Amino acid sequence: MTETRSGFVTFVGRPNVGKSTLTNALVGEKVAITSDKPQTTRRAIRGILNRPAGQLIIVDTPGIHKPRTLLGERLNHLVDQVLGDVDVICFLAPATEKIGPGDRRIAESLDGFPRAKKIALVTKTDIASRDQITERLMEIDGLREDWVAVIPLSAVAGEQLDVLTDELLALMPRGPRLYEEGVVTDESIEDRIAEIIREAALEGVRDELPHSIAVTIEDMSRRQTGSMTDIFANIVVERDSQKAIIIGHRGSRLADVGSRARAQIEPLVGTKVFLKLHVRVAKEWQRDPKQLGRLGF
Repeated sequence: MTETRSGFVTFVGRPNVGKSTLTNALVGEKVAITSDKPQTTRRAIRGILNRPAGQLIIVDTPGIHKPRTLLGERLNHLVDQVLGDVDVICFLAPATEKIGPGDRRIAESLDGFPRAKKIALVTKTDIASRDQITERLMEIDGLREDWVAVIPLSAVAGEQLDVLTDELLALMPRGPRLYEEGVVTDESIEDRIAEIIREAALEGVRDELPHSIAVTIEDMSRRQTGSMTDIFANIVVERDSQKAIIIGHRGSRLADVGSRARAQIEPLVGTKVFLKLHVRVAKEWQRDPKQLGRLGF
């Protein structure tokens, strides 16, 4: 019987360097929402990649950032917890941007996790010039002396993903698969739906609004006929002015959010979906421990 390897890997880097996009590309299915807004990811989402040689559990985490709220502090604490438990940490930096102080700070912080092996990834090579890629590889290589590998790749174009997968599996401890074949995430269906709605709500909103949006699923049930699933969800914001932005003129923007979310939810649940969205205000919830607890943070 062929010996298998299995273990945990996580991706770190500044917000919006492509961690969730890479997670989805490796798993082969959308398990983490993506957006051009910083701190889109708010939980440790596990994507599971199965190969004949073993299994990788990819833990997608929030981007490391300077926290301005209690939510931000809790997200950074979550990242620290994950980094302490994984077998491999991959540091991501886009080929299109020069290495900056934030990248250096994150790379240095990996000293605090000596157990994990470290790999450096230069992302977004599909939209970078050859000179940019070469320059970034040299910059990243100089950030630490203990990189096991430095790999340029593109999650969007699928370039070098097999190289990364082979490298990661070779670094994992020997042992059985931790999840059954065919499982792609340990996220509950309700959590995945809430994230899909939040992703739709993030589309096109002003810069200050994304951090203020949270989504809760109030009720979800399949009708007796089995051909329709009813979902009632709350989109939570911090101020009345934000509520007006989400709803839009005569409800047009909220209707658009519902339409885009429903298109992704229906394949997930396997039926048509009746989706009822309600926008409610929870004043300054990002700074309120009780509100954060109610919202699952």
